[in-house]
Amino acid sequence: MKIESAAFLDKAREFLEKAADMLADEWPDEAGRAAYLAGLHAAQALIFERTGKMPKSHRGVQNQLQRVTRHEPLFDPQLSAFLGRTYNFKAIADYETGPGPRVSRDQAEDAIAIATRLIAVIEALIASAA
Repeated sequence: MKIESAAFLDKAREFLEKAADMLADEWPDEAGRAAYLAGLHAAQALIFERTGKMPKSHRGVQNQLQRVTRHEPLFDPQLSAFLGRTYNFKAIADYETGPGPRVSRDQAEDAIAIATRLIAVIEALIASAA
């Protein structure tokens, strides 16, 4: 595994742990945001491992992840849609004020579960290529 890929996976695991802690502290918006970032960093690990390059935007990571996993049977539709679906959680946590949209506890729990699986699948894909 490339050093950069390992660093992205470490960061993904760190954000996954933060997500669980935030949910335990009753901060579902922040837990959803952290779950998204865990998935984003895991995606960056796979992208860098396979291409040696890193997209510069969130959308670029989403698009490139779709390209590098297009023919991967382990990447089911739920994993493929994760970043696009949960980017909104980051936006809610970062920008929303007042009584606007919120991330529910159930949504945050679901995001954490899928991020956990996403990280595990990406680790397996990287390990199988070694």
